[in-house]
Amino acid sequence: MTHADIPHMTLARTLRSELQRLARSPLLVAHIACGIAGGVACGSYFAVSRWDPAMGADAFAQFLGALMPLMSGIACGLAIDEERAAGHLANLTALPSRSLAIMAKLAALLLMAALALGLAFSLFAAIIAAAGRLTLGPAPMILACTGVLAGSIPPYMLALALSLRFGRNAAIGVGAAGTLVAFFSVGGLAHGLMTGQLTGAMPSILAFVPWSWAARLGSLGIEGFIAAGRGAAQAVVVGSATLGTAAACAALSLVTAAILVVWFSRFEDRHSDC
Repeated sequence: MTHADIPHMTLARTLRSELQRLARSPLLVAHIACGIAGGVACGSYFAVSRWDPAMGADAFAQFLGALMPLMSGIACGLAIDEERAAGHLANLTALPSRSLAIMAKLAALLLMAALALGLAFSLFAAIIAAAGRLTLGPAPMILACTGVLAGSIPPYMLALALSLRFGRNAAIGVGAAGTLVAFFSVGGLAHGLMTGQLTGAMPSILAFVPWSWAARLGSLGIEGFIAAGRGAAQAVVVGSATLGTAAACAALSLVTAAILVVWFSRFEDRHSDC
């Protein structure tokens, strides 16, 4: 075989290899199970409860978004544990391009998160719709799901780096702290549901903390439609909060991705305990 016959390493090929390995991993089953359980349980509750279904959808988006820092720590920690067990990170560090390897790992983990979130939001909406209570339609659910996933990108990159450098427990511990921050950033669990306030757009110093962005962006995807029926003033507030949070998330995601690539290209694994 000549040099020209050797396939070049590309992000697409590396990602395909990652997905093939993850397809045999318990992580995929866990993501599917969590997505189904979350969507069915919450959808069934709001289908029969007396809460405003629109505010129920808002609370559901906040709940899923707030859990994402913890979920990122668990998913990244277990994924890196599997890599260490399979060959001391050889699938990441022994490839021609470490930059492509780490980006493919991140992309694969985010795709699994997208699968879990898509299942959760789809089942929630389907159950609410079957009960005749999907008052806002499917568009807010799609925006909320997209917002939760987008807001999860910085926490996933941090969790991946922590898992590589310090191990699974550090990533999960930091993720758990991030989940608490996320809940407090929207006034606490179900605060908006009980008060009728659009807490995703609520001013808070915690809104500047990246861990809160998945909960806030997911919530704002719902609250934009709720605010449209409450008058121009609230619509402007929600729109401003959405643009500000989305811009900050996009900027930090790009910067963090660049830092992760540069750092991992020089990474030496000193963590031998899985």
